[in-house]
Amino acid sequence: MKIKEKVQSIEPNIADLANSWLKLYKLDYKLEQESLNAEIDKALSDYFSKNGGTGANRPDAKLLLQDKNLSFFPVLIEYKGYKDKLVKLNADGQVENRTSKNEANFQNINSYAVNGAVHYANALLHHTSYTDIIAIGMTGHKNETGIIHHKIGVYYVSKDNLGAGQKVGEYTDFSFLAPENFDSFIYNVKTLQLTPEELDKLKEQREKEIDQSLAKLNNDIYQNEKGLGENDRVYLVAASIIATLGIPGKVAPLEKSDLKSSTEIGNKDGDIIVRKIKAFLDNKQIPDEKKNLIVRTLENTLTTENINKVENGESQLKRVFSKIVDDLGIYYKIGLTTDFTGKLFNEMYGWLGFSQDKLNDVVLTPSYIANLLVKLARVNKDSFVWDFATGSAGLLVAAMNEMLNDAKENIKSPQVLAQKEITIKTEQLLGLELLSSVYMLAILNMILMGDGSSNILNIDSIKDFDGKYGFGKKDSKFPADAFVLNPPYSAFGNGMNFVEKAMGMMNKGYAAIIIQSSSGSGKAIEYNKRILTKHTLLASIKMPIDIFIGKSSVQTNIFVFKVNEKHHKDDVVKFIDFSNDGYARSNRKKSSNNLKDVDRAKQRYQEVVDLVRFGRSKLNILTEKEYYEGHIDPNNGADWNQSVSIDTKPTIQDLKKTVSDYLSWNISTLLSQNTVNENLGK
Repeated sequence: MKIKEKVQSIEPNIADLANSWLKLYKLDYKLEQESLNAEIDKALSDYFSKNGGTGANRPDAKLLLQDKNLSFFPVLIEYKGYKDKLVKLNADGQVENRTSKNEANFQNINSYAVNGAVHYANALLHHTSYTDIIAIGMTGHKNETGIIHHKIGVYYVSKDNLGAGQKVGEYTDFSFLAPENFDSFIYNVKTLQLTPEELDKLKEQREKEIDQSLAKLNNDIYQNEKGLGENDRVYLVAASIIATLGIPGKVAPLEKSDLKSSTEIGNKDGDIIVRKIKAFLDNKQIPDEKKNLIVRTLENTLTTENINKVENGESQLKRVFSKIVDDLGIYYKIGLTTDFTGKLFNEMYGWLGFSQDKLNDVVLTPSYIANLLVKLARVNKDSFVWDFATGSAGLLVAAMNEMLNDAKENIKSPQVLAQKEITIKTEQLLGLELLSSVYMLAILNMILMGDGSSNILNIDSIKDFDGKYGFGKKDSKFPADAFVLNPPYSAFGNGMNFVEKAMGMMNKGYAAIIIQSSSGSGKAIEYNKRILTKHTLLASIKMPIDIFIGKSSVQTNIFVFKVNEKHHKDDVVKFIDFSNDGYARSNRKKSSNNLKDVDRAKQRYQEVVDLVRFGRSKLNILTEKEYYEGHIDPNNGADWNQSVSIDTKPTIQDLKKTVSDYLSWNISTLLSQNTVNENLGK
């Protein structure tokens, strides 16, 4: 039997060929053991390695190049020496650096040149100020005559593609890096566009990673960092993130190395973080009243004696800060527009010490439900949106994203668009939250989204809110025309008191609320009757009972209203049974994905939006049994949860079918008996 020869790697030959090109173009490249600059070196050292450890990320070659606009682009190059080891892609054509369980795929990162280079590029996205990186992989083999055949993969890794990487083009050498060609190469890079569908897939993937990272971090702190209460953990994450955000040219991001674990009064780790947070908030021009509240709240945790006590040369605060930056840094640095702190809060929910009767009051709205509410409230770039029980501001984040997307689609002047984006974030959103720990999450969430935090108010929306801006335009009424809400269900009328007050302060627009179903069938009769004297109920949507699985098991409905237009008894109400929304949910602690699209979920959600707005003509996936147009009595207040009536009276068709079925069965039985008798008679 012929023994198969082991193929020898020709990586040294590949490296020699590629590096000779770099010399030819007179480029100042560094080999794997050499330093490029302190920031990049430190990032590669701090990031998890290709084997899962730390400190061993060494690209085979690296450069720092500048284009005509004086922007810097790190270039990271990885060599391999086998025929088929250039790049490993997944089914969606993305560089496959994650497994099906959403964990780092170390086999691919180690074995394929491009995958390794993209891994290094993510280290820079995570730990440096560079947001545009070129990742290059090169491999090759010798044919039977000893001639080298090589392949090159060139990928752009950036904030815009969430670190996934996009192929730039086909290249046979490195001359695109030469000074005379680099500007046109960067022009090509900057024109790369992901389709909305590709971007959505990447966002979904990143959001799953966030869930896993938050679970790991929270469990680590809970298990290994003693003496930290529930709120302490929330505040430490908030403080660490704010301190590491930085403002280009004004406030440098706080680095792990900046924390010296000193015992000197005024210079402990907590003092350093507090100073950095103050500098950040000052430069963000956040109103003094709000800034002082944020600093005071975080300072209470950051400056305690125990957390700053130094043991084995390190404070507990530095250790926790390092874990937070290492686990979460990339997700907020790449500008992922998600309800980041809502995810954080839902993860910490398991550890929070709420009493049983408070559980329903702190359950935050899943992002896909938040997006549905925003669409049902008809939010666009010119909307003024408010939320009277804002939680972690997840509904406002969803509204802001919808407004920004609408602005990008409809405003073609970059200058006008930039100004509109600022106006949306600072003037067109308002949220109210009473619980101080949750209020801090809402502020952090909006700061992470680009600072729409100026009108997140820590007051009682029922007793103390007068309808005016909290900051900036303090004497002006907030001109709300879109209202979204997931109220605390322990409030009066299961939370319908929030609905009555909010819509009573609006002149026009639409409202979409998710609330306990019983509020529409008897638990809020007086509120409902008063609401209908001023506003129209457009739709009642029965939601799946398990959308808050693991947190709460109450049956919910979404009610959609047209504001400031009295409901008449002949107004058509659209009743939708959305119990089957296309998603399957589980509550397994170790599952990589507890939400699975099993039957066109996204299309179903869009269909609900279209049905509410346009009516029966949009019925497609949903059936006649799930969609019903009917009426309510404005003087009833308990008839909001209707469904398709099933007629139990038999028809002539039913009778004919029954007789037909019986005759078929009878004949079949007779025939089978005859067959048996014939066989027995043989």
